[in-house]
Amino acid sequence: MTPLRQRMLEDMGIRNFAENTQLSYLQQITLYARYFDRSPDELGPEQVRAYQVHLTKTRKLSPSSIGTATAALRFLYKVTLKQNWAPDDIPMPKKPFKLPVILSREEVMQFLDSVANLKHRTILTTAYAAGLRVSEAAHLRVTDIDSKRMVLRVNQGKGRKDRDVMLSPRLLEELRSYWKSARPKTWLFPGGTPGRPITRNAVELACRKAHRAAGIRKPITPHSLRHAFATHLLEAGTDLRKIQLLLGHRSLATTSRYLKVATSTVCATTSPFDLLPKLDPPTLAPSPPAVF
Repeated sequence: MTPLRQRMLEDMGIRNFAENTQLSYLQQITLYARYFDRSPDELGPEQVRAYQVHLTKTRKLSPSSIGTATAALRFLYKVTLKQNWAPDDIPMPKKPFKLPVILSREEVMQFLDSVANLKHRTILTTAYAAGLRVSEAAHLRVTDIDSKRMVLRVNQGKGRKDRDVMLSPRLLEELRSYWKSARPKTWLFPGGTPGRPITRNAVELACRKAHRAAGIRKPITPHSLRHAFATHLLEAGTDLRKIQLLLGHRSLATTSRYLKVATSTVCATTSPFDLLPKLDPPTLAPSPPAVF
């Protein structure tokens, strides 16, 4: 490990960055250095700009992927290398705003019914029933189930924050049935590696298999179940602030995007077309005579 890589790793550790963030930033800086075949401390703003053009024009990466690389470069030059030029001036690509595709309750049931493996069905059911991110569901421990208080403890979720989420009576029944069959020890959903939880890739693979089996045309990922959880709560009249707390969102603005897809808001107003008098269908023009 080079001294620069070690220092950047220490800088991120001091700031308590999540492990995945640290690995991602190091990977981005490695790719940046390889592109120029030089150490990053020998490069400057012109090379950063050229690299961003390369990511945009040549590799045609999404704004989200370019944003990750940009965040890593900003951290390197501002925090670790403390450059006298302004790393904050490195432009951050604007992400397009996209509404999530929402599964109906019937589609959620159809999807979960298509998951053949008991462990996979239980973890995906938990993701929907408690609104969890896939990484949060994968890292649940047996001791995180508090049936006395009817809550699930999410340890160190996104942003390294703990939170309690609802444990519905029906989900508790599903988890007890799963536990009697699988008998997990530490991790509620153990993975293939002894002593480790199920991986995110394994959950996503199970999701893709169930998606094909269900025959649902809408795109489905494990995160789709979290979107459905929030939207279905909102449609049932749950307060937006409560949904924010359950999801673990830092900002209420993040949660409010579900207002744009919930039928309780989108379909709450009558279309002016429905207020018009019913129109008679137009008369069809006579068919032209046959020419032979």
